[in-house]
Amino acid sequence: MTKNPKRPPAGLPDEATLIAFLREAGSAEKTDIARHFGLKGGERRALREMIRALEDAGKLGKRGRKGFSEVGALPPVGVADVVERDLDGELYVRLVEASADAPRALLIPDNGGKAGPAPGMGDRVLVKFARGEDGWEARLIKRLDAGANKVLGVIRKSNKEVRVEPVDRKSKDVLLVPHAQAEGLRDGDLVLAAIEKGDQRYGPKRGKILEKIGHEGDARAASLIAIAAHNVPMGFSELVEKEAEDQELPSLKGREDLRDLPLITIDPADARDHDDAVYAMRDEDPKNADGWIVWVAIADVAAYVRPNTNLDREARDKGNSTYFPDRVEPMLPERLSNGLCSLKEGENRACMAVRMVFDRDGRKTGHKFMRGLMRSHAKLSYEQAQSAIDGQTDDTTGPIMAAILEPLWAAYRTMLKGRLKRSPLAIESPERRIRMNDQGQIISIEPRVSLEAHRLIEEMMIQANVCAAETLEQKKTPLLYRVHDAPSQEKLFNLGDFLQTIGKPWTKGEPATTKRFNKLLDETRGGDHAEVVNEVVLRSQMQAIYSAENVGHFGLNLDRYAHFTSPIRRYSDLIVHRGLIRALGLGKDGLTDREVAELPAIAEQVTMTERRSMAAERAAMDRYMAAFLQERVGATFPGRITGVTRFGLFVRLDETGADGLVPVSTLGTEYFSHDDKSHALVGERSGARWTLGRTVEVRLKEATPITGGLVFEMLSDPAPRDPNAPAPRLGQRARGPGGGGFPKRGAGRPGGPKPSGGLKGVRKGKRR
Repeated sequence: MTKNPKRPPAGLPDEATLIAFLREAGSAEKTDIARHFGLKGGERRALREMIRALEDAGKLGKRGRKGFSEVGALPPVGVADVVERDLDGELYVRLVEASADAPRALLIPDNGGKAGPAPGMGDRVLVKFARGEDGWEARLIKRLDAGANKVLGVIRKSNKEVRVEPVDRKSKDVLLVPHAQAEGLRDGDLVLAAIEKGDQRYGPKRGKILEKIGHEGDARAASLIAIAAHNVPMGFSELVEKEAEDQELPSLKGREDLRDLPLITIDPADARDHDDAVYAMRDEDPKNADGWIVWVAIADVAAYVRPNTNLDREARDKGNSTYFPDRVEPMLPERLSNGLCSLKEGENRACMAVRMVFDRDGRKTGHKFMRGLMRSHAKLSYEQAQSAIDGQTDDTTGPIMAAILEPLWAAYRTMLKGRLKRSPLAIESPERRIRMNDQGQIISIEPRVSLEAHRLIEEMMIQANVCAAETLEQKKTPLLYRVHDAPSQEKLFNLGDFLQTIGKPWTKGEPATTKRFNKLLDETRGGDHAEVVNEVVLRSQMQAIYSAENVGHFGLNLDRYAHFTSPIRRYSDLIVHRGLIRALGLGKDGLTDREVAELPAIAEQVTMTERRSMAAERAAMDRYMAAFLQERVGATFPGRITGVTRFGLFVRLDETGADGLVPVSTLGTEYFSHDDKSHALVGERSGARWTLGRTVEVRLKEATPITGGLVFEMLSDPAPRDPNAPAPRLGQRARGPGGGGFPKRGAGRPGGPKPSGGLKGVRKGKRR
């Protein structure tokens, strides 16, 4: 006979009642649970034992420091971060204080616009969670950005009123401001205004002007808007400027004298700072026949920016430099970034250097770090170095060709053997460069050319970064890793669904490897689907982040990786430099115990600032492209569908790489359903299809520089019905003209969420 289970003490809830309570509450601490059920004394001890047993059974999980929740459940309402975007541009959120098992949730925008501008990657939002047919959904209540009560806008004056119209193309917060506040301001001035609190229910909201930013007609308005809209810190305090001015070049004391080593810098032609230098020579060790010694020297920023100084605090706040076509918002004052920390030709500079040894097969066999004093022997641009290797030397490259440039390339080609064996992810993600004149006017938008000189510097920097991570691990010194996790199973399944539509096999159950992705990219390279396959493979990747815990770098196919090579423009690299100083006993300005304890927080901070800068840079590019195309409204362009969403098609123009929206309401006279498996909009009556990756012709209908919005009209015909395609799923309908009140989950406006990738390119303004 089975023994009856012991009954809980009076007042103590049974397991089902406790889990039901937590499901309704979302999460609760032990004291809150005890208070709710009126438990005291021994009953509270029994409650603790019950919770511990439910944890051991996998039914309850921790939430926050003291809270508990049902495993796999989300609260009715919670604060979440936008953490992911899928192949179709849909956004997903994750609870801020989530347990390890907490699921992500599909973000359902506020169709009525009450929540304000549509959120983007990295935003913090208040949402209402609910279980949907395909998993958890999070309906937007409101954005929780720090600047949510502020509006960046343009002054519009009339005899009756003064309005501030937002530059954010998704915002509806038009503000009415008093005439007295607008004295001295012109129509078209860019201002930052605050929304005034009140009980006003109808008409424009009331606002107060905080400061003037510029004018919408200014050639460089796009970057100013992006800086203000994304809260990128500008300039430096007087204390920081003074600290920077008071710095002096360190002496040779305690440093290796590397001034006779013929290190050179290779950078973009318009680079103002030079934070890395390279040199290569044959290894004379007979045990390493045909091997190479490669030197990488990096500006010793840690010698000037010391822990817990004003310089250090503002550098951490900025996190990194932010780059725009017309300007840079630097992490460090000019005295350092373009002065003492810039490895200028012919001038003594403090550096942190690593000497790496490679065998004939490109395998690194050893390395050593040191603090040194160096003197750059030449300053070259990528184009200049490449031309010299291709046989066209000039007055600078000719004299150093045999002694410096030829050995560098020979060492790189040996290192390339090791890279090819490692097989890092070989995504081709073409970027565009905006060329401007001295007045800030756009001359052209053109593809960035990828040279072998770029890849040489990239590989040498990657190897130096690997050395930094290896040394710190070997010395058991905590560090900031640059990590890039492998794609999730869900992303791989989505990729497989898309590849089926173009006839490419992809076994969903196989694990993700870079070799597997590269095989796919090689098989499609040069074909009709090459561009879109690159795009969807890029979007299937996770975003690279900084972390105090190591999970490896999937994209580079490396077990350990840290950022070491750009401390002028990345705070993460400065932390790694300090770690090396501490680990190797290279001075008193190394990583402090306090910084070691704060590494997880620093990782979160620099990941946030990097994403903030990326968002600002993209926003500025969008606005500059819209300004460039404004005079060509009405013109037709070839392009490609790069995003398929419920609210329309994103099309990228071949000529400029500009992205714009074809609203679903303009595609035809029928309903279009979003088929997320085939990444297509499908006509519910005709079965006509608009599919991801398809080449199309569009007409430019609107170009709005102040918001960066482009709206296209589709000129091509859709593809006919696919006889093998399953019927579209209900509840995923998109609206054409004349449609009824079918719900849409997209932003429904030009400039709604755009498709974006995870892993970004390589060096000098890119982020591996």
